[in-house]
Amino acid sequence: MVGDWNGTLDAGTMRLRLVLHIEQGESGYTATMDSPDQGAHGIAASDVTVSGDSVNVAFSQLGARYAGEISGDGSALTGTFSQAGQTFSLVLERGGMEEARRPQNPEPPFPYEVEEVTFPGGVAGVELAGTLTVPSEGGPHPAAILVTGSGPQNRNEDIFQHKPFLVLADYLTRRGIVVLRYDDRGVAESTGDYASATSADFTDDAEAAFRLLRDRDDVRGDAIGVIGHSEGGLVAQLLASRLPQLGYIVMMAGPGVSGDSILVLQAAALNRAAGLPEETLAVRTRLQRRLMDAALGNTDPERARAEITAVFETEVPGMPDEQVETQARVLTSPWMLWFLNYDPQPILRSLTLPVLALNGSKDLQVLAGPNLDGIAEGFRQAGNRDFTVVELDGLNHLFQTADTGMATEYGQIEETIAPAALKTIGDWIVARFGGS
Repeated sequence: MVGDWNGTLDAGTMRLRLVLHIEQGESGYTATMDSPDQGAHGIAASDVTVSGDSVNVAFSQLGARYAGEISGDGSALTGTFSQAGQTFSLVLERGGMEEARRPQNPEPPFPYEVEEVTFPGGVAGVELAGTLTVPSEGGPHPAAILVTGSGPQNRNEDIFQHKPFLVLADYLTRRGIVVLRYDDRGVAESTGDYASATSADFTDDAEAAFRLLRDRDDVRGDAIGVIGHSEGGLVAQLLASRLPQLGYIVMMAGPGVSGDSILVLQAAALNRAAGLPEETLAVRTRLQRRLMDAALGNTDPERARAEITAVFETEVPGMPDEQVETQARVLTSPWMLWFLNYDPQPILRSLTLPVLALNGSKDLQVLAGPNLDGIAEGFRQAGNRDFTVVELDGLNHLFQTADTGMATEYGQIEETIAPAALKTIGDWIVARFGGS
């Protein structure tokens, strides 16, 4: 049983690659699981039982279990994967997943300077580590700070074996723009506690990145901007509202409506894309709305958790206690409570700096229509004379050319960022601040 096992789970509406890692120590067997297509790695098993030719692996935090039997030649496990009351056949073959092709990843030598940097974060005790790429000729140059999306992310925004920020930084630096990308606090080489941080804390860190660039001779002080993806677009809004010196912001799938609205719209879009009947969709949307309402305006996590638990007990009777507890814990984390209660409109209505907002038409996480409309309306009310709103046809939340926009495609698509998205951002910055 010991070793790596990989296979594809066919759940009807989606196919997910899974990798199971089984080890044996003095105290027995342990296991972890990766779901590359969901960007999840190292999920620890809560229990591993081996009996003869059979193995049973439980993941209590997921409410999931795999039960399999090894083949006579030891080359495969044949069994079932169960979760949320559903059971699917799953055959795992010995070995790990092959490395995915990522043709856009740049390879050295680079036609620009690459500098590893560390700098104080937005609060005492946090030191951020990142990579600065600087055009080799000319200067001072316009500059961009890259801010990642939600979840603990490193400086390349690694996801599904893609490195979007590495690709974006390479493209922009080749066009004459200094680019700083850095690990989130508490991630990779940056210190601090990620779990207790909110978007406001990440804005403090982005301001620290601004200070680092502001003091460099090879950077134009009036042309430092923020390019934020998803939650990073929210951070860009907040930083622009507190930092009049900021030259511009670019929001890649940034919010134009409130946090709770984003999640309700997201859940409905994902469920519809997965092929759920409209009746089931209506039930799930009502549940999502009730959960959001239980968290809104609730600054006390314990009280919010109690109200969310009550919603599950009413709307989903019989749901296992472990799953209820896991969901309630997620919805009452410091980050989530802050995000659910964030409304971008007051901020947007105060910003008059140059802004580019872009979304993909197949984005199912931050829907293009309502969010771009909200952004445009906010800037119109601000009297902003230099804002550009672009919906890029056929692109998903990661700005890849996609078929469905589902997250299960992210890892299967070889393209990291569509050339149209890269060019839109590069052309917009160069037109205002120079470059090539």
